[in-house]
Amino acid sequence: MLLSHGGEPSPTGGPVARWSVEQVLALAPDDASRTAGTRLGTAGPWSGTGRDGAGAVWGLCKGSGSTPYRTVVDTTGPACSCSCPSRKFPCKHALGLLLLLASDDTAFRPGEPADWAAAWIEGRRGRAAEQAGAATGGGASRGPADAAARKRAERRAERVTGGAEELEQRLADLLRGGLAATDRSGYALWDETAARMVDAQAPGLAARVRELGAITGSGPGWPVRLLEECGLLHLLDTAWLGRERLPDPLAATVRTRVGLPMSAEGVPVRDRWLVLAQYDTPDGRIVTRRIWLYGRDSGRTALLLSFGAAGRSPAQTLPVGATIDAELTPYPGGGQLRAELGEQFGTTAPAGPPPGIAAAAAPAVYGTALREDPWLDACPVTLRDVIPVPSEDGWQVADTHADSALPIAPAALSRPGLWKLVALSGGGPVTVFGEIGHRGFDPFAAWDPGERGEVGGRTTGGPVVQLV
Repeated sequence: MLLSHGGEPSPTGGPVARWSVEQVLALAPDDASRTAGTRLGTAGPWSGTGRDGAGAVWGLCKGSGSTPYRTVVDTTGPACSCSCPSRKFPCKHALGLLLLLASDDTAFRPGEPADWAAAWIEGRRGRAAEQAGAATGGGASRGPADAAARKRAERRAERVTGGAEELEQRLADLLRGGLAATDRSGYALWDETAARMVDAQAPGLAARVRELGAITGSGPGWPVRLLEECGLLHLLDTAWLGRERLPDPLAATVRTRVGLPMSAEGVPVRDRWLVLAQYDTPDGRIVTRRIWLYGRDSGRTALLLSFGAAGRSPAQTLPVGATIDAELTPYPGGGQLRAELGEQFGTTAPAGPPPGIAAAAAPAVYGTALREDPWLDACPVTLRDVIPVPSEDGWQVADTHADSALPIAPAALSRPGLWKLVALSGGGPVTVFGEIGHRGFDPFAAWDPGERGEVGGRTTGGPVVQLV
């Protein structure tokens, strides 16, 4: 079993921050792994434990067989390797080793790693050095390879254009026949149209067409919702067909929404990035992991995306609540929220929440984001001094300083995280991070209101509570 998201160990060899128990448990791929890892988070099952000064820890864990499992973790990644046969990432042994480190670091003898651990550690750090050299070496032009890549991109753009033109015709036919008639045709109409978009190499268009099929007959007012989504799809079609006339950031957003692959190509931003939230979203046979970060110095919010095949968690993972010193390279597009994690220089101790805004100001933030990406369902925002309170239709977060409130999104009402938020608040104000969109506010993380303060000009706080 091997886990690594590509982050590199700290080249400075400086002090490495100690992980908290909650940060370790946040890495667990599921509840069963969390429970099993907790049972292994004591010194009893472990022998030969040790750590070096650059963030690596290792140990032998007693299992059901005669040979103990060999587990090694690079806490600056994090990344880990274990000799167990588990396909989960990280496995229960890696979780247990980190939990032991979080609760009792005296159980680890400082020094050089055992031979079996040293091989993995040296290999990982050697690859990091090679990647750093390749990134700064400045390779020569690829010549014919670049020309072939351009031709492939042009051919794909032509196919996408053909698909967009066909989709425009189908939308026009749909409106002439009346939206109410789609209830009689069933899902086959949408499935066939989505398949045509897949053939046109426009997976983004295909996904939006499938979403239209889920609206038909979905409850009172569904024709209105279907008309709204058809309008957004028409807007995306026409934006693609006229992309040469769009500003570069909006054109890049359109290419992303249509489904063309994009590469991180902005100027790298080094900052102390606070890990705000991490959650997985299943999408058919693919699992998408989203990690939200906030730059302490730049004030920027960034989104890391990673993907895993069916039955396997995405490899990229970061401890929620920690602050990492790292470089992030933004992707092109309106808002430039998505980024790629680059070189890491270390992990610092957990800190308090990012600066927040009043609940009444959140809709304006979403409105501004829509100008840059009209197809955006929601955007990140941190609310300060809000209280979760019940309402006629569910729950809302009310501003303690003004007569205003935001409805909590329907998706959050069925999650246990809502009750965590209510319990944390206890009727008092809290700071909450989440996404604001046309369906309301979806909370992802909150901070203990009783542990806030200022140290050296910086906001401090208690441990972050994950709500997703």
